[in-house]
Amino acid sequence: MKYSPHDYQKYAVGYIESHPVAAVLLDMGLGKTSITLTALASLLFDSFEVHKILILAPLRVARNTWSAEIEKWDHLKELKYSVAVGTVAERIAALKAEADIYIINRENVQWLITESGIPFDFDMLVIDELSSFKNHQTKRFKALMKVRPKVKRIVGLTGTPSSNGLMDLLSV
Repeated sequence: MKYSPHDYQKYAVGYIESHPVAAVLLDMGLGKTSITLTALASLLFDSFEVHKILILAPLRVARNTWSAEIEKWDHLKELKYSVAVGTVAERIAALKAEADIYIINRENVQWLITESGIPFDFDMLVIDELSSFKNHQTKRFKALMKVRPKVKRIVGLTGTPSSNGLMDLLSV
């Protein structure tokens, strides 16, 4: 399908491309995933600013949504992705596969960083449902902070900002 973004989507793509740390806070159904993937494709293939991207998402979204969006849009057909969910063996195989984008569920981020034995050589991170990383006491947050210095670019996505305001989206 041909991608014809709205003006706000074009703005968000440009913002992600021009800011190493960005957040996209839009209601469900307004295109956060397609916006982000469009920016990722540009950063990978046009400006060559990133080479290996990790997407953290809720399990169902990691398993289905990101790959469906990549397959849906014509302009994303060059993106190679690997979905690292399932058993340990399935996740390791997916993480060792040749891809531009690796998609894993947020419950396995600690496993990836501390137990998998896979080198953390991702230079960009996308956190889908950013508000799920706001508690700095969780194991997944602590694990992510260990590898934060290795990551050049981060994009956070959410359609449900915290009731306590923007400052409560991510514990920093």
